[in-house]
Amino acid sequence: QVQLVESGGDLVQPGGSLRLSCAASGIIFSRYAMGWYRQAPGKQRELVAGITSSGNTNYGDSVKGRFTISRDNAKNSVYLQMNSLKPEDTAVYYCKTLVRRNNYWGQGTQVTVSS
Repeated sequence: QVQLVESGGDLVQPGGSLRLSCAASGIIFSRYAMGWYRQAPGKQRELVAGITSSGNTNYGDSVKGRFTISRDNAKNSVYLQMNSLKPEDTAVYYCKTLVRRNNYWGQGTQVTVSS
């Protein structure tokens, strides 16, 4: 059974930083691409960043240069380092992976950027 558990969300001031973590279980983690998505109230869920099994990365336009995705296969974990946070980054952040044509999502972690 694939499980993804996010952590690290918090209330932070504009310009601040946060690091989100996603711990995976039930899969051979190193074989799968991982992604971070977010959903703000009243908006569609959108891709924030993705990382392939080989470590190639891609980012949504709104976070390029501010966010960094990384993975630690020894810890079965993927991370999202978020710098220079803006109020518009406020959302629930989800971890996702695709295994045998099935999408698996974590429960989400709330990030609020506000003064």
